[in-house]
Amino acid sequence: MKLPVLGGAIALAVVVVDQIVKAGVLAHSDGSGLDSTPLGPFLDLTLRLNRGISFSLFAGDSAVGQAVLLGVTLAATALLAWWLIRSRSALPAAGLGLIIGGALGNAIDRLAHGAVIDYLDLHAFGRHFFVFNIADAAINVGVALLILDLLLGPRMAENQGEGSPPRSAI
Repeated sequence: MKLPVLGGAIALAVVVVDQIVKAGVLAHSDGSGLDSTPLGPFLDLTLRLNRGISFSLFAGDSAVGQAVLLGVTLAATALLAWWLIRSRSALPAAGLGLIIGGALGNAIDRLAHGAVIDYLDLHAFGRHFFVFNIADAAINVGVALLILDLLLGPRMAENQGEGSPPRSAI
């Protein structure tokens, strides 16, 4: 499978799963954001409308602010897609696919709801850290894969014979 196709398939899968889960969360929530369902000892299902970016940074209710965030998201996604097209190995292609899918999933929310639908509430020892969604998780895993490729890429290239030329025997 060609790498851009791999990344595109991953992006599409992230968008589809993300939007299906968000639709389910919206359908089963009272919309107040006050209802919370435990999913485990450290995770609750809690609806939050995030008008900002990660950790609600730059949150605002203005239409202009939302349009700017959406525009920046789409421009960054276009740059990531260009990077994906030029990708030469599976690890960054997968990472870029995850990031693109997550960004598009959240962009769809901004267009449809004026905010990103967050619902996974991570907490421990009485502290709530942040509420996120599948798209956010995909973005974070994608970034981790890009960092891993950055760290392991030169080593992997050397192991595949793409690194420095072999020393000649004299």
